Amino acid sequence: FKQKTAYEIMPSLVGSEMCIRDSPTAVRLLSDWGANVIKIEPPAEAGSITGGRRGPDEQNLHRNKRALAINLKNPDGHAAFLELVKQADIVVENFRADVKHRLKVDYETLKQANDRLIYASISGFGQEGPYSDRPGVDQIVQGMSGLMSITGEPGAGPMRVGIAISDTTAGMFLGQGILLALLERERTGEGQWVHTSLLEGMLSKLDFQGARYTMLGEVPQQQGNNHPTATPMGTFSCSDGFVNIAAPTERMWQRLLGAIEGSNLGSDARFKTAADRRASGNELNIAIEEAISNYSVDELVSRLNGAGVPCGPINDVSGAFDNPQTQFLGMSKAATHPELGDIRLIRSPINLSRHPHPEGFHRAAPDTGQDSDEVLREFGFTTANIASLMKKGAIA
Repeated sequence: FKQKTAYEIMPSLVGSEMCIRDSPTAVRLLSDWGANVIKIEPPAEAGSITGGRRGPDEQNLHRNKRALAINLKNPDGHAAFLELVKQADIVVENFRADVKHRLKVDYETLKQANDRLIYASISGFGQEGPYSDRPGVDQIVQGMSGLMSITGEPGAGPMRVGIAISDTTAGMFLGQGILLALLERERTGEGQWVHTSLLEGMLSKLDFQGARYTMLGEVPQQQGNNHPTATPMGTFSCSDGFVNIAAPTERMWQRLLGAIEGSNLGSDARFKTAADRRASGNELNIAIEEAISNYSVDELVSRLNGAGVPCGPINDVSGAFDNPQTQFLGMSKAATHPELGDIRLIRSPINLSRHPHPEGFHRAAPDTGQDSDEVLREFGFTTANIASLMKKGAIA
């Protein structure tokens, strides 16, 4: 992507009514692989609901990007932005529809300046429809999409997933859409509008749980740590902690029986066939816990994986990042910040054989307007132009 330039237009995050990790997630896909990504936001950015411009959330979202502060409400600022759009490949935004039209940064307006432009949008609920003007944030969509109704223990009430899954899912889908549009532009020479929403992303992410309803009319329910259709597959207690075990096929079940010494599971008539095990799921889980109660987590993980039965520990976040496989994969890389020093951020999970991951990130996330002068000069603005825009309050 080294020849591609993308602008990420961000509304003020103070009191923002829109989702805040979606479009940055999409653009991060491009910036991590070398695109010239320029984050555009209002000059007066007083703070952020993500915990501060130099906090972990924004540093991880906006690494490898530069920052340009433009007041799009200022006629001179808007005119400067249009000059940048003429040279852009991609513009990404997450404004509500009425806001982007009011600011005159909508697709039809920008297309007049650059008909090859790929314009990418994320909204809460879609660009049109009865909910299209509603503000949308991750937790609202987690609830509306049905995700919270199938998360958590049965009877315990709806449960939020522990990450901003609606935001990041929509961002990943938009990133894929941008790549599709780039591929088509290589063939046709034409740009287009690519858009998705948090709601569309989460309904798609429901996958087979959603298809159980659309195809069969079944409404999935909470299953806690147990798989909704496969048994045994869930979380079990050992002598010193918890593990996940998956042995839903007959072959895996037999291997599980062979790996657990002294177990009576194989002779229990309640668990003879796969259908029996599904019908007696609760009793089966209790019996498995009794059979493994004397094993430590490490011993059971080693024993079951050695037998070809998927089994893994329940890590906290430190265990997830400190385990040998994660360390081997190098999932965290350093970025050098002028004030914070070297900070560790999470690399892209995509691996390309012709483009190995670098030792560290090219740059840490920028402060508001940190690169305004540098970026504008690169795009042909003179010292006098920049000084004039600064004086008029069009940029910062």
